[in-house]
Amino acid sequence: MISEDNQTVEKGETALVIGGGPAGLMAAEALAGAGLPVLVADRMPSLARKLLMAGKSGLNLTKAEPLTPMLRAYGESGDWLRPMLRDFGSDQVQAWARGLGQELFIGSTGRVFPRVMKASPLLRAWLRRLDGAGVEVATRWTWQGWDGDRVLFDTPDGPLRLAPTVTVLALGGGSWARLGSDGAWARHLEGVAPFAPSNCGFRRSWSDHMAGHFGAPVKAVTLRAGGRESRGEFVISRGGIEGGGIYALSAPLREGAALEIDLFPDMGADTLAEKIDRLRKGESAGNRLRKLGLDGVKRALVMELLRPMPAGAELAAALKALPLALEGPQAMDRAISTAGGLTRAALDEGLMLRARPGTFAAGEMLDWDAPTGGYLLTASLATGLWAGRAAARYALSEA
Repeated sequence: MISEDNQTVEKGETALVIGGGPAGLMAAEALAGAGLPVLVADRMPSLARKLLMAGKSGLNLTKAEPLTPMLRAYGESGDWLRPMLRDFGSDQVQAWARGLGQELFIGSTGRVFPRVMKASPLLRAWLRRLDGAGVEVATRWTWQGWDGDRVLFDTPDGPLRLAPTVTVLALGGGSWARLGSDGAWARHLEGVAPFAPSNCGFRRSWSDHMAGHFGAPVKAVTLRAGGRESRGEFVISRGGIEGGGIYALSAPLREGAALEIDLFPDMGADTLAEKIDRLRKGESAGNRLRKLGLDGVKRALVMELLRPMPAGAELAAALKALPLALEGPQAMDRAISTAGGLTRAALDEGLMLRARPGTFAAGEMLDWDAPTGGYLLTASLATGLWAGRAAARYALSEA
């Protein structure tokens, strides 16, 4: 019912989901599957904008690996996420996507993608299925917290107050504000850890010597920081470094861990030292590095970072652990995701807010951190499903 002053909307037994990204849509599907009327409200003009943006680079759905190694990618949050990823891990994500008509393939590193390499076909199929299940969608609705037990929104038609049976919050993290995730929801909740950039680039001031290499990828290296390592590549940018290899080390680098680059990950230090010793004496440093097999950008990086350049075994050791000093993460809104958010202590085992029974949370608004490579999306889907199922059980028990 809508009151005469257009201030109150009663939705009866409706389950409300705030946030129309992957976690929110998964929660909506779980709630609808339990027979509850569901309303999804999102402040943007359309749903799942960040998912569509991710799809522009291929939509890495998940990583094809068993649960135990997958959990390691989540660091300290792995224990918290274990039951959720056990219920909806890599195999289940793949089956879910195939159920939406998506043909998948697994890349050489185990990453799983739709054959079409886009998010839009999957999203269209998912929204059709939700519509068929009776899920309603309201866009351009901005959540403004609560007044007692009423949920407040600003909408194109004015302010609204809803009285849902249960609510699932899936409002995203604190990055990509233009796609709908700005972290503004934090002011309405208790138990929120400060946001920090994750899966982000890091700042570095380069000398003029490096200007010709801006935008160049540094391929086939192993990166190490804080006891973790990442095999892959990164890109030299005007303001520092970025790319998948660096994103995987965001957490330790954000905390100030030193970064080391192994330019010869498939060759031992002793073998490399022997190779260096066989080089002609008196050659220029650039020539010596070229004869070792380093391409132009790697040679430039060595010349930038090793001054003066050592020789023999010392050079071999330096090329196996090239130190690259950084100046902190790039701006949070440029990050793919964020750490921080609702802490484990603020939620019960079903992801219900301890301070507000009947309200649940999921996705990137929870305080877990994951690298790209399928881990981010998998945990968003898994926590959305977990919260949606718990909310459905709560609603049915209350009824």
